[in-house]
Amino acid sequence: MSALGEAVIDLDAIARNVRMIAAVAGTPLMAVVKADGFGHGAVPVARAALRAGAGWLGVTSASEALALRAAGITAPTLSWLHRPDDDFGQLIAAGVDIGVSTTTHLHAVVDAAHRLGVPATVQLKADTGLSRNGAAGDDWPELVGWARKYEVEGGVRVRGVWSHLTDADEPGSPRLVPQVAAFEEALRVARSAGLDPDLVHLANSAAALAAPRTRFDLCRIGLALYGVDPFGPSGPGDVGLHAAMTLRTTVVNVKRVPAGTGVSYGPGYVTRAPTTLALLPLGYADGLTRAAEGRAEVWLGGRRRPIAGRIAMDQCVVDAGDRPVAIGDPVVVFGPGHGDRAQPTVADWARWAGTNPHEILTGVGARVARDHLQERAETS
Repeated sequence: MSALGEAVIDLDAIARNVRMIAAVAGTPLMAVVKADGFGHGAVPVARAALRAGAGWLGVTSASEALALRAAGITAPTLSWLHRPDDDFGQLIAAGVDIGVSTTTHLHAVVDAAHRLGVPATVQLKADTGLSRNGAAGDDWPELVGWARKYEVEGGVRVRGVWSHLTDADEPGSPRLVPQVAAFEEALRVARSAGLDPDLVHLANSAAALAAPRTRFDLCRIGLALYGVDPFGPSGPGDVGLHAAMTLRTTVVNVKRVPAGTGVSYGPGYVTRAPTTLALLPLGYADGLTRAAEGRAEVWLGGRRRPIAGRIAMDQCVVDAGDRPVAIGDPVVVFGPGHGDRAQPTVADWARWAGTNPHEILTGVGARVARDHLQERAETS
């Protein structure tokens, strides 16, 4: 391990997840690789997902889309969150589909297309209940009307109509059926305006796995792509996903201390008996959120051991009890979990921190090295 800590990324797990979800959903998949592939590395994850059969890539920003193109990835890509003064010409020239949610954005995209002399390919987003991005109410007929006008004039090609679900990860949610109905109505309005989109998509990871009515032509998979169950403990149980990231480090200092020893800032943690403390060179700048303090555990010496006291920016302390610990001993912060006394998982860390696994994964800092196992095997 060359760095103070590293995130080991199993690209074979990414590929297995793609194949498994595709078999369940029965539709083409869009692998969502925004936020640097949820912290896993957008380019290697994209390549692994495409090799496994994903047909599309999804990102949030123009910079993310263009980084994929700069890496030589030419697969169909949708970028869906932009300022109206973004340089849409770069996306058009790179052959990236542009998600459009307002007429303001649509006019800006068409202006860029006119300057290039090349039509832009867009996918129109309807707001069907999430109340974030997307056009709702009277804004939707206005958006599709302008889109059809520009399509007839040759300024755009409307490839898709799409939306995003509010809580498909809550089994039995009463909001799913009306949201699907709202999406179908938005699609009807678009077609009545003369649009004939090739792609209609609504399903996210949870819906791809458990809500057949939402699948339409394409399913966008984010969290499940990385092997994390989107349903969590309230879901239907093991859905066959394989966690792709293992965050690990090594012990860099060890000390035996008496009872009554304060640990870390405060201190809010005082040892109750003589114990061994192990120092880890990872802190909240590396993704070990302070919100998990008092609950978080790591895997050390074949069992879970608690993090003692406050997590600092660069380091944290583990109370190893009376177990033998030495400098250089391996530590797993979170991994896929295995056996009766499983290693902590990213879902555990999310529960301890009172957040979702997405935040834990994307919070793993840039100074944590990424080791892509399959990529390393292929290039060695």
